[in-house]
Amino acid sequence: MHKDVMLLNLLLWMVGVSGETCLKGQILQPYRHGRSRREILLTEESGRKIGSPMFKRSPDKTKAWGTKSEHLLRIDDHDFTMRPGFGGPAVSVGVDVQVESLDAISEVDMDFTMTLYLRHYWKDKRLSFRSNNNLSMTFDGRLVKKIWVPDMFFVHSKRSFTHDTTTDNIMLRVYPDGKVLYSLRVTVTSMCSMDLSRFPLDTQTCSLEIESYAYTDDDLMLYWKKGNRSLNTDERISLSQFLIQEFHTTTKLAFYSSTGWYNRLYINFTLRRHVFFFLLQTYFPATLMVMLSWVSFWIDRRAVPARVPLGITTVLTMSTIITGVNASMPRVSYIKAVDIYLWVSFVFVFLSVIEYAAVNYLSTLQERKERALRERLPCTCGMAHPGMMSASYSEVDANNTGNYGGMSGENGVKRERMLVQLAMENDQVTGHVGSGAYSSAGMDTHAIDKYSRVLFPGSYILFNIIYWSIYS
Repeated sequence: MHKDVMLLNLLLWMVGVSGETCLKGQILQPYRHGRSRREILLTEESGRKIGSPMFKRSPDKTKAWGTKSEHLLRIDDHDFTMRPGFGGPAVSVGVDVQVESLDAISEVDMDFTMTLYLRHYWKDKRLSFRSNNNLSMTFDGRLVKKIWVPDMFFVHSKRSFTHDTTTDNIMLRVYPDGKVLYSLRVTVTSMCSMDLSRFPLDTQTCSLEIESYAYTDDDLMLYWKKGNRSLNTDERISLSQFLIQEFHTTTKLAFYSSTGWYNRLYINFTLRRHVFFFLLQTYFPATLMVMLSWVSFWIDRRAVPARVPLGITTVLTMSTIITGVNASMPRVSYIKAVDIYLWVSFVFVFLSVIEYAAVNYLSTLQERKERALRERLPCTCGMAHPGMMSASYSEVDANNTGNYGGMSGENGVKRERMLVQLAMENDQVTGHVGSGAYSSAGMDTHAIDKYSRVLFPGSYILFNIIYWSIYS
């Protein structure tokens, strides 16, 4: 009985399973017939591609969202306190520079200020990564603090800083093979030893020197990446006082007795000073003051209120010009070209004052001798020919005896002959006055002014020719 029941239940279960299988086949069969043959082929082909290892593509981690740069570059797996290839050959670091501006050049402080883009190129295999799409990855300054970068500094720099507006002007670009480009924008004030012996007709050569602080040439080799083409300048760079003639690069080795040899890169530039400003502010005023001092040679020597203030004014003006020029210059221990010109001009102005002092002194001395001669003339009044001469002499105003400048040349010569002849005859008759005592009493002191009118301008023109031929 129980066996019959069990067999019946088994038969019913088998019938139910077969019914469900038929029902599923009836339901799926229309759907399968509803799909096109093209869709079935595409589904099967895609299934083969996914399953086949030949067509399988690895995902690009550099494109994955949320991947940290530390994990991508494996920064935590390496010690970046050591240089690349530590213990092996020196790591090569190429450098190129883009000069943005040459801001200021100071003769007093002997320095210059330059803003530039400084770029470094090297290879660090520790930073290599796999990438199918990215040719490089770019980071800002935050990653620079976690990896090794060349420890560059500017030799002889006084002040320097990296720009940080609106953020740190630092860029780091890493390539899949481990090549690195490190760029930063820097403003540096560096020393420039200037030779001012030809100032302001001088040409100055300054240099910005770049060197590794810690690594000698055994560990780090600096070089210009493209030679002279590694240095690029903005065409709009201009200076108020200088004309930029040339930019070029050089490389040398620097030796320190305590640490060794280091590679040093030089950015050299040559500057020629614009002289037109100094012509207007220094040379022309000094020349005009010298020419103004010559005016006194054409003024009557009796016009003391005119000639003396004119000489003093030109001397004081020249002193002011010299003081103003030296106030804006460093206190150097050698003579500059502008000092030579100004001091020679000052000497010419000073000599014009001395010239009038000499003229005035000789004129006074001559008047004294003529006055003494007139006092002795009455001793010969009893004689015929001395009396006639004294009578003719009395016809001229005694106050104008020594004023030869106001008389014509012919009258002056007659007056000289009259006085000399009178003195000689008086000596022969009375024996009171020697014939040679007043032989120079009739000397025309105007001759000094006449000679000065030619000698001073001629000498100054000759000085200018020699000066500009040497320094220009």
